[in-house]
Amino acid sequence: MRWDPFSTLRHALWIGGGQWAGKSTVAGILAERYGLTHYHYDYHDARGHNDRRIVRRIGRGEPTERDWETVWLRTTPEEMARQVLVEFAERFEWVQDDLRALVSPRPILAEGWGLRPDLVVPVSGSSRRMVVLVPTEEFRRYQLDHLPRAGRLGHQVSDPELGQRNRIERDRLVAEDAVRRARRLDVRVIEVDGSRDAEGVAHLVAEHFAPFLPSSGPHHG
Repeated sequence: MRWDPFSTLRHALWIGGGQWAGKSTVAGILAERYGLTHYHYDYHDARGHNDRRIVRRIGRGEPTERDWETVWLRTTPEEMARQVLVEFAERFEWVQDDLRALVSPRPILAEGWGLRPDLVVPVSGSSRRMVVLVPTEEFRRYQLDHLPRAGRLGHQVSDPELGQRNRIERDRLVAEDAVRRARRLDVRVIEVDGSRDAEGVAHLVAEHFAPFLPSSGPHHG
C-alpha cells in the first residue's frame, strides 16, 4: 500500500469530547470489530509527545517541569480551561505528524479529548468523520465515584480536595466547549448518560460512521 500522508488524515475517523465519556473503550470496541487502527491520543500525548513538549517549553524560557500547586490550586477552572484549549491546538500538530506516518489498509480511528471539532474538521474534510462523546452531569458524577483514575487528582498538592474540584470544573467547561464547537460545525454529539453500556454506545458511533467503515463488515480475527 503506497504511503500518502495526506490521504491518511482525510480518511481517518475521529472521536473527541469530554473526559470520562468512554471514548477509549468505544474506540477499542470499534477497532476490534472492524479491524481499524486505533490511535490513542492520551497515550501518545503523555508519552510520545513529552520530549517535544519539553523542548517547546525550553524554547519559550519556561520551566521544564510544571508547578502542580499553581496548576491545580492557584489557577481558576476558567483559566485552566482556556489554557488547555490553547495547548490542544499546539499538540494537534503532533497528532497530525503521528497520523501522517501511519499506513493502514483500513481507516484509522483517532480518539481523545484533545481532538477538538475546530481542529479536526479542517483536516478531515467532512464533519461526518467525527463524533463528540460527552457525559451528562449525572454520568460524570458516577464515573468520578466509580473510576479510580477519575476520582483522584494524580498529583501531590497541598489541598487535594480543592485541586480535584478545580479539575472537575475545568473538565466540565472543556466538555461544554467541545459541544458548542461541534454543533457550530455540524459534528454529531452523543450524550452518554449510562443508559447504554459501552457496546451500545459503540453501536451508535458505528451507525454514524457506517459510510466510512470497511464494506466487508465486522472484522473477525
